[in-house]
Amino acid sequence: MGRDVPALVFTREDRRRYRIKMQECLDTFAQMLREARFESERPQVGLEIELNLVDDRAEPAMRNNDALEAIADPAWSTELGRFNLEINVPPRRLTAGGPDSWESEIRAALNHAEERAKSVGTHLITTGILPTLRQDDVGESALSENPRYRLLNDQIFAARGEDLRIEMDGLDRLRTYADTITPEAACTSTQFHLQVFPEQFADYWNAAQSIAGVQIALAANSPFLFGRELWHETRVPLFEQATDTRPEEIKVQGVRPRVWFGERWINSVFDLFEENLRYFPALLPLCDEQDPAETLDRGDIPELGELTLHNGTIYRWNRPVYAISHDKPHVRVENRVLPAGPTVADTLANGAFYYGLTRALVEEERPVWSRMSFSAAEENLHTAARHGIEARLYWPGMGEVPVPELVLRRLLPLAHRGLELSGMDEAWREPLLGIIEQRCVTGRNGAVWQKEMFHHIDATAHCGRHEALRRMTQQYIDYMHLNAPVHTWPVD
Repeated sequence: MGRDVPALVFTREDRRRYRIKMQECLDTFAQMLREARFESERPQVGLEIELNLVDDRAEPAMRNNDALEAIADPAWSTELGRFNLEINVPPRRLTAGGPDSWESEIRAALNHAEERAKSVGTHLITTGILPTLRQDDVGESALSENPRYRLLNDQIFAARGEDLRIEMDGLDRLRTYADTITPEAACTSTQFHLQVFPEQFADYWNAAQSIAGVQIALAANSPFLFGRELWHETRVPLFEQATDTRPEEIKVQGVRPRVWFGERWINSVFDLFEENLRYFPALLPLCDEQDPAETLDRGDIPELGELTLHNGTIYRWNRPVYAISHDKPHVRVENRVLPAGPTVADTLANGAFYYGLTRALVEEERPVWSRMSFSAAEENLHTAARHGIEARLYWPGMGEVPVPELVLRRLLPLAHRGLELSGMDEAWREPLLGIIEQRCVTGRNGAVWQKEMFHHIDATAHCGRHEALRRMTQQYIDYMHLNAPVHTWPVD
């Protein structure tokens, strides 16, 4: 839900009109699919990174507007919390510019932003959940000033009718309530975009769903929340709970959650947008003036504003996206499962694994999703979030297998093959996928390092839990700037 919205109160008439306009948009989208109206020449990839802001002591800094003003770059924007920012890295062809160009571009943008943010007393950190974040930091006052966040908050609680319950168990136990959606701001992610031909969308989405658990296990980076040590990727259950519009009675009735893995493999991108209308009431029933069918009939490209706004309030782990670029419409898969960080090197390794593996799985004669139940893919996601790289996941032909074994024996060769099919030579592939290989060999990712470093400081310094988390976070920031992959970070 990226666009700005006004602060207002919705009427029953607003909701009725919005429902009609969404159906009109869906019908127009179906016509565009039938008539092959989409960009089909130069598919691109894209990247969004959400970040946290901290002060000189690595504590949360509620100053995103000040930092944004200092950065002064349209690629940067606010996010839900005052301690969040997001960068939208320009889309590109996967193999454009040579092996180091994307990394150099991202690092230059982040380094520039860090220098500018430093001028207002803040610093950037890429991590799934900021370890120094306290529960008091995510109250109502932490909501960003943009009216769309306040409006979204009000609509979620109006639908829910009661406070949010947040609960999870790890090494520690968390049981609490929230009266705003601001705990969602604790969840900072990396979002990989993959533009595909509409006729191939279902295969790529199914492939992305099938590997979501593996992605999380390899890249888990969110073991702490509000001072408690919970899941390796605590961001997953937190995000699911912090935006849940369903009170307990509605959950029991089988109503779908808005943070949603889904419930079936699909045959078309249309299936997902149709599900959006069928299962989810509108949170933000704002109507555009544009008539989508009339716009298409006169040869122009419709924005499908109501359809895309509604889609932006349904948080699928792999989300369909309809967009217009250079006067041509396209569809893409937005892969939303991964946390931010730890480094740009780690992020691009995660991207190479995702892009290569999905390409290879789509090319297989007998697709993995024809041999794997959808529920098994969903269970993999939650098992991976709980146990990280130490998880055992199900894979067809192998049964339940440790993640490092699954990746090294089966998936990493496929990722190499997929990148090769995409035009990436071995000299380019090897450094990227070598990072994934070494994570598996060492059994170390961001979550493992954070846990080990925290316990090392806690045991040797005897400085108290929060102070140990703060020192660990400061060390994390230092290593993050060195850009050495996280599996190489020492614990001392």
